[in-house]
Amino acid sequence: MTLSFVLFLFLAHLGIGVICSLLLVSKEAGVKFFRFNAGLAAVLLLIAMAFRPDEVELAPGTQGSAFLAVIVCTGAILLYWATIGRVAAWLRPILLGTAVVAGTIGLLLQALAISGDGSNLVATLTAVSFLTSTALLGGTCTAMTLGHWYLVLPSMPVDHLQSVVKFHIGSTAARILVVGAAVWWALSVADLPEPGFYRYMMSIDGIFFWQRILFGLLGPVVLAYMTWETAKIQATQSATGILYVDFFTVMVGEVLAKYLLVATTVPV
Repeated sequence: MTLSFVLFLFLAHLGIGVICSLLLVSKEAGVKFFRFNAGLAAVLLLIAMAFRPDEVELAPGTQGSAFLAVIVCTGAILLYWATIGRVAAWLRPILLGTAVVAGTIGLLLQALAISGDGSNLVATLTAVSFLTSTALLGGTCTAMTLGHWYLVLPSMPVDHLQSVVKFHIGSTAARILVVGAAVWWALSVADLPEPGFYRYMMSIDGIFFWQRILFGLLGPVVLAYMTWETAKIQATQSATGILYVDFFTVMVGEVLAKYLLVATTVPV
């Protein structure tokens, strides 16, 4: 795998995460909210495909099937963006559901392709890592956008923001558990090439791992709690400001997570 794989994975996971997180948002947010986020997700996926590494192409095998699923996901969300509010309402959930299912299948197949000849445990850890990464990225981005949307619809109940923030807190907790399991596997079970994951953690290159922990896990824990407490007192503008910082720390953490996967094969 090459470093361009880092960009491809990050953008694909973010785009699919935004699509899946739309299922959490009430229709009261309005057509423009869903159109904006669908367009954002489509742009992210198109950029991901444009910058994909050479090994990601339509070809027989798991990698090719994973890329095909991402293409289907992108096509479905583009149709959703183009038709929302303009054609029969019954088509919206079908297109969004197709995008969610295709995106999830793409994530799972990509995890299987990356784990290669590894054990079932490796494949499972990688798949769960991809799913929790997608949930964390998508939930944070959509929470930030929804918080900003209170400037457009100030009368919208704050419960909608609280529900998405609650999902963000849950996805952060799940991500911490998965990273903990991956680190335990790398230190105790995995037969990794020398110098091994422990020496990597303690070397100069290990700064990427510790930054991943600091920015990608500890930062969001604190900021998600602050957002929850702020949303409880219905200070949506303050909550949105915190979510901007939160989303930045999550992005840094997940980019580093993809880099560590490429550099060490450990799905943190």
